[in-house]
Amino acid sequence: MNNLNELREELSDVFASLKAGDLSAKDAKELNNAAGKMINSAKLELEYYSLTKQTPNIPFISGKKSK
Repeated sequence: MNNLNELREELSDVFASLKAGDLSAKDAKELNNAAGKMINSAKLELEYYSLTKQTPNIPFISGKKSK
């Protein structure tokens, strides 16, 4: 996965697999935990840009590939 939209799709798949019984609750919890860490790191990056009054270019959030 390369951006937040893909992360959302992955998490939807995790939810569906958990609901269908194809994924254990422990595995689903670990995947959600990792996703939360990814989101928090993007939030931290946005906060840094805000404090330094810079315009962020975060491909993970925008979905655009960096050049």
